[in-house]
Amino acid sequence: MGFGVVTVKIYNLVQILFMQNRRRFLRMSALGAAGIVASGKINVQAAEAPEPREKGTVPVVVSTWNFGKEANAAAWKVLAADGHSLDAVEQGVWVPEADPTNQSVGLGGRPDRDGHVTLDACIMDDQYRCGSVACLEHIVHPISVARKVMEKTQHVMLVGEGALQFALENGFKKENLLTEKSKKEWEDWLKTSKYEPVMNIENKGTKPFPGDERNHDTIGMLAIDSKGRVSGACTTSGMAFKLRGRVGDSPIIGAGLFVDNEIGAATSTGVGEEVIRCVGSHLVVELMRHGHSPTEACKKAVERLVKFNPEKAKNIQVGFLAVNKAGVVGAWALQKGFTYSVRTNDTDTVFDAGYFYENVK
Repeated sequence: MGFGVVTVKIYNLVQILFMQNRRRFLRMSALGAAGIVASGKINVQAAEAPEPREKGTVPVVVSTWNFGKEANAAAWKVLAADGHSLDAVEQGVWVPEADPTNQSVGLGGRPDRDGHVTLDACIMDDQYRCGSVACLEHIVHPISVARKVMEKTQHVMLVGEGALQFALENGFKKENLLTEKSKKEWEDWLKTSKYEPVMNIENKGTKPFPGDERNHDTIGMLAIDSKGRVSGACTTSGMAFKLRGRVGDSPIIGAGLFVDNEIGAATSTGVGEEVIRCVGSHLVVELMRHGHSPTEACKKAVERLVKFNPEKAKNIQVGFLAVNKAGVVGAWALQKGFTYSVRTNDTDTVFDAGYFYENVK
């Protein structure tokens, strides 16, 4: 055997031993890190994961916040008749979009600081088709315009005047979305012009005077029909008194909503800028792809936000909601107070999500 061959064999043996030791080291490091977390030295403020709220079942529709329960009821009419999940999520979110008393979505939404009500929405189906609109004015149902973008154009997103032009060309009616209540709140806000989003306003109600609970929110809805088709929708009027032209995560595919018919779907709520930074809904779906339950996936996405900016994370709310292909539902939020609504054949309930921080602003 030549000297060169011996050298090569020795080198290969060293490589094998190195890789074996490296893998052993990585395994021990991972176990050590897990032990630190379990001992409470890391993330001591994180709440324990709640017990699974329900076993996986389809059809199923889930949505963010308490007001999602009424939206789920409309979506369930489609699912119970063996309809398509895409129709279910569209018709479900029509409910808050058309409700002038819901000042975080659609008609009656709080305006930007210049007094314009601008709406954002996106929709995605089981075939990975998606459509979106942003900064759309004068149209009560932006989710349906988003669906038209998906079905009738080569594009994914239309914005501003172009989105409005497209909507009008497709038969949508131009309407004034600024109700007297939202207008009065805006006029009162102008007296101080203080911009400070408030956590969990969605479940606190509203009072028409300056400095009270002036936030925004979103309805994100996910559904699986009797044939196993997964779809999702997300729609909002955005943050109250935002800068003219501001767009959050709600119309951004991968941020406010993501659907993968092989895995499941996720949606988000809260301060959209932070969700965009981590492409949150896509992150949740990918975590489920790698074996995490919906609850675990949502929790890990929240922890990613904390890791990015722990000081900011203490003072804002972000929540994730997910469903996997089997119909198992999970959610997690930065702060206590995020709720989500679930509807199945035997469930019609609002649940509290797990959370990272105990103290609510």
